[in-house]
Amino acid sequence: MELRTVPYSPERIPQDQVVERLTQDFEVASARRTVRAFSSDPVPQEAIQTAIRIAGTAPSGAHRQPWTFVAISDPEVKRQIREKAEEEEKDFYERRAPQDWLDALAPLGTDFHKSHLTDAPWLIVVFRHDYELGPNKERIKNYYMTESVGIAVGFLIQALHRAGLATLTHTPAPMTFLREICQRPENEKPFVLLPVGYPAPDCHVPDLQRKPLEEIAVFL
Repeated sequence: MELRTVPYSPERIPQDQVVERLTQDFEVASARRTVRAFSSDPVPQEAIQTAIRIAGTAPSGAHRQPWTFVAISDPEVKRQIREKAEEEEKDFYERRAPQDWLDALAPLGTDFHKSHLTDAPWLIVVFRHDYELGPNKERIKNYYMTESVGIAVGFLIQALHRAGLATLTHTPAPMTFLREICQRPENEKPFVLLPVGYPAPDCHVPDLQRKPLEEIAVFL
């Protein structure tokens, strides 16, 4: 099948403005922090819809777009998710987590209590499609699913941040309970759970420093 193409002519930014624009974007991006204390103030559904639409513009292997974003505001569903997440996390912290991982988490003060899962007005559960189902229920292979969904989640986090909303990447282990609660099919695997909302008025975050450019980049 021949690929249909369309003209592509994005805005061409003058060279003297490229660095300026990117510097402005960096200043916005560098202000982002992971938040564990959320306000219960409402966030309109349209805002979540638009952020997910932005995430859906991410590149993906063979353009399969192997993702589903389940946005949850129902208090009862959030309660179910928190209950199961805390159950799994408690077992992880107390029995399964290696000591070096616990040592790494210690400065952040995290534990199995996950009040953010019910405090935040929204939860977004991102699912990765391991394969698709054809019209006769045959499996259709997807490509680079993990990389594709990871990029889409990055798009989503930055979109929410630029809108003044905070989030947290939460990956309870295991996450299979999310498929059941969200009523997703077998070909979809939970990838990450994101509470979304405004930071609580008394929110504090760790005073962390990010690696400087010379530690994360090499120019040849």
